[in-house]
Amino acid sequence: MLTHDPLNEGGLIEFAKRFRKGEVTSEQTTKAYLDRIDALNPTLQAFEYVANDQAITAAQAIDALFAAGADLGPLMGVPVAVKDLLTVDGMPTYAGTRLDIADLIGPEGPVIRSLRRAGCVILGKTKTVEFALGITGVSAPRGTPRNPWDAEIARLPGGSSSGSAVAVSAGLCAFALGSDTGGSVRVPAAMNGIFGLKVSYGRFSNEGCVPLAPHIDTIGLLTRSARDAALVFSVLTESPMPEAAKLERLTFGRPESYFFEDLDPEISERVEAAMGKLADTGSRVLPFSLPEAPDREQYFPVVLPVCLLSQLGTERFLKGRDLMDPVIARRVAAALDARAVDYLALETRRAASQKTALKRFDGFDAWISPTATVYPLPIDDLADEQTGMKFALGMTRNTQPANYLDLCAVSLPLSMQGYTLPAGLQLMGRPGREEDLLAIALAVEQCLGQPSQPRLASFLR
Repeated sequence: MLTHDPLNEGGLIEFAKRFRKGEVTSEQTTKAYLDRIDALNPTLQAFEYVANDQAITAAQAIDALFAAGADLGPLMGVPVAVKDLLTVDGMPTYAGTRLDIADLIGPEGPVIRSLRRAGCVILGKTKTVEFALGITGVSAPRGTPRNPWDAEIARLPGGSSSGSAVAVSAGLCAFALGSDTGGSVRVPAAMNGIFGLKVSYGRFSNEGCVPLAPHIDTIGLLTRSARDAALVFSVLTESPMPEAAKLERLTFGRPESYFFEDLDPEISERVEAAMGKLADTGSRVLPFSLPEAPDREQYFPVVLPVCLLSQLGTERFLKGRDLMDPVIARRVAAALDARAVDYLALETRRAASQKTALKRFDGFDAWISPTATVYPLPIDDLADEQTGMKFALGMTRNTQPANYLDLCAVSLPLSMQGYTLPAGLQLMGRPGREEDLLAIALAVEQCLGQPSQPRLASFLR
């Protein structure tokens, strides 16, 4: 029998109340999650490393500290998971690869230290696509997590924060850290029916995180709800928790082209229904033009491989290529022939696009779109490389523009009523305005409601 998910009702805020009333301890909660991991992870493969003893010891210390009169805040005693790109003392960091990357792994960064100061218990490290260079979630070197929404067919989890998204969706942790360079928080959030926050570049320090593209990488949050994300964000930034915006005062910008093209018919139907609900509350959804969005198609295929190759070094890549995921290795190999003049031209164009796109926010509180254009594909379907490439492009088309333009963005889960697979609604906000975007997300979540959770009994080992 599967152990009850300790945060299934009420999320982080309710847990904080119960913890302070003495109705639950961090040790009890941590052991419950470790039991769930033990039961489900052999099938779901969300975790790369589980720190059983370390987590229990930390939870016992938190309980003792609280009993002694110390209160570290609303996340005290909360068990969390961390994407295997970030350094956590006492735990291995593989970055999804079998290459020796000891020289790329630094000490714990500010985000992990903030979690510790807040009294969080780190359960372990979650799987990632190799070096975070992939959106499907597939990882040949270290294994692919399984989407928990289909017990019959093994479906893609989305990537690269694949393990973190599966862990949150399946109730294997209270929340998880991921990273987002082209959609790697929002896409797996959408495909696993949870909430994902991509911050603007630099809002969270990237120290202690194995880099993909250091000038684009952002650490992000994967949570059960916008409400949970708002609380975690407030703790990590030491700022007041955002309050829900007034929907009747909001104006959403709907891109006229690109974001709504070639959608899966069901996803289109679900997004239109969500925007209809928002309009019913008095919100306005108005069309606008974003001609800069397609520029991401030229930018990312060049810049990400070049940046990763510069981190690895040509000699290490060529010697260890056979150890890598073949798809990732081919992408990195393309950088061997890249020209500096072409790379610099792409960066110059990006800088110009960011300036012009920012002006298009005039009159809008946020932009709105589907998060991904497709549902999670069966993993076996990626054996056909052409199918896999087409699918990957559909997964990143709507998320990469926010990274390209350095926006903050979220993905909210859409209602599951009448549907069997998750889908996401993306909101994009101005750079550095995460508090405003989270306030809007809170209001949208209240309007749309939270979807049901996956049925997990069939995944028990």
